[in-house]
Amino acid sequence: MKKKIFLILLLFIVLNIYKISEENIIIPSSSIRLRVIPNSNSPIDINIKEQVKTYLEDNIYLRLKDTNNIIEARNIINNEVPTIEKDISKIFENNNYQIKYNVNFGNNYFPEKVYKGVTYEEGYYESLVVSIGEAQGDNWWCVLFPNFCLVDTKEKHTYKSYFKELLNK
Repeated sequence: MKKKIFLILLLFIVLNIYKISEENIIIPSSSIRLRVIPNSNSPIDINIKEQVKTYLEDNIYLRLKDTNNIIEARNIINNEVPTIEKDISKIFENNNYQIKYNVNFGNNYFPEKVYKGVTYEEGYYESLVVSIGEAQGDNWWCVLFPNFCLVDTKEKHTYKSYFKELLNK
């Protein structure tokens, strides 16, 4: 009887460890991040950040959705920077929001972030960063390539497998 209880307990522990490790996806080194930093945490600044974020999700991800190669992703992003700048300017105009912003694609600083029990270390990462005004508000960031931000539940397993493959190389 004690053996059965011990085996059940051991199985329960192993399954929970497996579940935790499955949910803690580590960003591969061959990725491109995306970050939007608002001017401040005021309601108008947060609203603009959300609009810029939504624009990037709706437009840039579509251009990268069939891309499997980081070099191709870099070329697409580089070519899109002028369009991104123009479209952000339109978002600002439509909201009568008169503040400067910067769109930078390159190696940009990211602070440490803890998400779902995983600590993502601070450092400089290849990324597309939109800094609005003083860029002092709470930022939003995600992984632009491979698309890790808009993973829906149907595709989640595919992305977990993809990240595991990269980590095991």
